[in-house]
Amino acid sequence: MRKSTNNQPTADDTSKGQIRQANEATILAAAESVFARAGFGGATIASIAQASCLPKANVHYYFGSKEVLYRAVLAQILSDWLEPTRCITVDAQPREAIEQYIRAKMTLSAQRPDGSKVFANELLHGAPVVHELLTGDLRQLVREKAAVIQTWVDAGRMAPVDGTHLFFTIWAATQTYADFDVQVCAVLGKSKLSAADHNRATEHVVRLVLRGCGLLG
Repeated sequence: MRKSTNNQPTADDTSKGQIRQANEATILAAAESVFARAGFGGATIASIAQASCLPKANVHYYFGSKEVLYRAVLAQILSDWLEPTRCITVDAQPREAIEQYIRAKMTLSAQRPDGSKVFANELLHGAPVVHELLTGDLRQLVREKAAVIQTWVDAGRMAPVDGTHLFFTIWAATQTYADFDVQVCAVLGKSKLSAADHNRATEHVVRLVLRGCGLLG
């Protein structure tokens, strides 16, 4: 094996790192799907390995145990959910920022319904694994973004709304299409939501929230 003489990564090191990242991403995606359907108790390393098309030994090698893998899945889901809030800044246009955030959340609900279901199931069981993340990273981020919304309200740039509860409303409105898709499909008389269904829902949620924020004429 070729080694670096100046502490710089070699091509071999880079290749191994890329393989590791790819395998970890594949396992996380498979685990998200399995946990969404079987729950933590019903999921097994064997079923996750089968879903990932990787050997069971690989799953153990990268994550060690089902508990560690479950925590990694939840952390990844929360990280992906928090990323779209970057658009909510004091200098942004309120309508554009809030609309962008809603559309991003609706896209996640459409493209990553399993992630939403895993997270919802964790919360329904009292959030034993992610409680620290909720009271730490999530609480701090919501405080910061709610402060931005309050700044917009104080400047007369939008209607007086409670910034914190605005986030709760957006989460409920967007994630219902993932968490309760069976109910939505039953009411609509469909076996599965189509892209057109998601587009229709997105436009509805966007208009509803923006109008409530005084951002639609």
